[in-house]
Amino acid sequence: MLTLGVSNKMVQSMEKCDVGIENTLGVVRPATEEYAEEAMEALKAGKVIAVPTDTLYGFACDACSLQAVNRIYEIKGRKHTSPLAICVGDVSDIKRFAITDHLPHGLLDSLLPGPVTVILRRGESSILERSLNPGLDTIGVRVPDCNFIRVVARGSGSALALTSANLSGQPSSVCIKDFENQWQHCALVYDGGVLPSGRAGSTIVDLTGPGKFKILRPGSAKEETIAILESHSLLEEATVT
Repeated sequence: MLTLGVSNKMVQSMEKCDVGIENTLGVVRPATEEYAEEAMEALKAGKVIAVPTDTLYGFACDACSLQAVNRIYEIKGRKHTSPLAICVGDVSDIKRFAITDHLPHGLLDSLLPGPVTVILRRGESSILERSLNPGLDTIGVRVPDCNFIRVVARGSGSALALTSANLSGQPSSVCIKDFENQWQHCALVYDGGVLPSGRAGSTIVDLTGPGKFKILRPGSAKEETIAILESHSLLEEATVT
């Protein structure tokens, strides 16, 4: 079976922190499980934290906290018309937030955990707050192949709103030094070292329609993603230019 993910070596390197940067604000922590509880408490208190994923560093907060979500938009200088994705701890959690019944059996387990954002319809049964991405009936969902953020997402009891840790329109961050000027806006910054995937970000694929898919952003795993989708008999939808 085709599967998508990162090597054990990559996971291990992400679980080792590099805290050589002077932590003048006292907010930097290693991105290891022993510090996960502190991250969960910050999220439950409506705070924004910075975390590594399997692609880029991201700002994360409780997706059901309107105040925290608004804070992320402020930190990034991003318009509220630009939607946020969510992150969950396990593939089995996705159905709590989005419609998955139309997807071939095993497809999500082949794509995720991994550097892919799947776009799905929320549906009436989604437990997501309607204040997140108002006016949209779809949601981007991630299950990164990164142990730390998955542990934190599981322990939060909710989904995490997740977006890249950078000012809107600026280069993405592959180490915490890249967004050092924004540490002051985060309750905590978790250091997973330099991420090896480059700055491409996740591959974004629209899976809202039965039997078809559309690549919305090539990202770091386009070819692998297409191979998995086609192995499950999905057809690529033509992009309108």
